[in-house]
Amino acid sequence: MSDVAAIDELVAKHQALKTEIAKVIVGQQTVIDEILISVFSGGHALLVGVPGLAKTLMVNTIAKALGLDFKRIQFTPDLMPSDILGSEILDESRTFKFIKGPVFANIILADEINRTPPKTQAALLEAMQERIVTVAGKRYPLQLPYFVLATQNPIEQEGTYPLPEAQLDRFMFAINLDYPSFEEEVAVVKATTTDHKPTAEALFDANQIIKFQQLIRRIPVADNVVEYAVGMVGKTRPKSTQAPQMIKDYIDWGAGPRASQNLILGAKTHAAVNGKYSPDIEDVQAVATGILRHRLIRNYKAEAEGVTIETIIESLF
Repeated sequence: MSDVAAIDELVAKHQALKTEIAKVIVGQQTVIDEILISVFSGGHALLVGVPGLAKTLMVNTIAKALGLDFKRIQFTPDLMPSDILGSEILDESRTFKFIKGPVFANIILADEINRTPPKTQAALLEAMQERIVTVAGKRYPLQLPYFVLATQNPIEQEGTYPLPEAQLDRFMFAINLDYPSFEEEVAVVKATTTDHKPTAEALFDANQIIKFQQLIRRIPVADNVVEYAVGMVGKTRPKSTQAPQMIKDYIDWGAGPRASQNLILGAKTHAAVNGKYSPDIEDVQAVATGILRHRLIRNYKAEAEGVTIETIIESLF
């Protein structure tokens, strides 16, 4: 099959996937779009929102529709790294045997990831970047495709630990979940207060997802689109001569090179699922907010004046 035909197939399957997810999840179209772009790009996503917005149900539904093995890790203050990665035990024959932890699955839901201390948060770093886990000096490869979809409560809530910048940078997208509209909430209440429970059917399998990820990597990108993405990321750095005044006034730290890579990968996927065979500048802009949101560190002046990170990113366009 040619790449053009494969992209056409991806468009059809992506639309069917969204229809399947909509059987269970009401609304939240932008959130689902960004999670799926992250999946087909081979990246991880961080969902930020208050409890009760169906973050866990959304991830579970997407995992089922993708036909992938799914495990949930509930992060708590007393969770240890071995509870995530697994540990070695001494079996009956007096030899050490490795018992795999819940990190060994295709999709990991790291639920309320910022409720656990940084030592445990960091246990996911190697898995997210290298798709490998090291325990007691031995390396164990993770099954592909591999995604971490983490949920996070707003930092201001009681009992939360901010994620370190190095860990935040491993997430391709930071996705904000807001409260549903009045009409959506009415639909949710009607759907969840009866004995009828809709479920999503699997439309993909692991090999198909890997095939589409490889297809995304092969999509050509014009030089001017790459230069636009790299230029946008460069403008987020306050010490850069290209940085606009708003960045110099309100940002302490800008985004690193991983943001440029993710902008291009995200733009490729955004173009492909919308039936385009090569991304343009509009595709970069479409994914920029979710990719840059967690990589720019606002200063005190921005917080005091109520300047949101979204406003600052929009100024880069």
